[in-house]
Amino acid sequence: QVQVVESGGGLVLAGGSLRLSCVASGSIFRVNDMGWYRQAPGKQRELVATISRGGTSTYADSVKGRFTINRNNAENTVSLQMDMVKPEDTAVYLCNAVVVSNDGSLRAMTYWGKGALVTVSS
Repeated sequence: QVQVVESGGGLVLAGGSLRLSCVASGSIFRVNDMGWYRQAPGKQRELVATISRGGTSTYADSVKGRFTINRNNAENTVSLQMDMVKPEDTAVYLCNAVVVSNDGSLRAMTYWGKGALVTVSS
């Protein structure tokens, strides 16, 4: 079993900063890609940022220059530093991790956290 848990959501004023963290734990041999997605009320889930095990990152155009994704391979964690936030950044932010299990199969599966609510007030 693998668990993915986010933390750090909350209420922030427009123009402010917030940091989200996520940890993957359980039957892990290796964590490959990790990422952050978000889902606003009434909207589809959208990609925010991803980062490979080697540290290559990608960002949605809407957050480039404002959000930064980082990871710690030794601790199986990923973070999202959110700066200059806008009201339109309000959403539930979900972390995912592509995990190779330590059950010997070397099969990679994607696991999702339950999400962290970020509310940006104007």
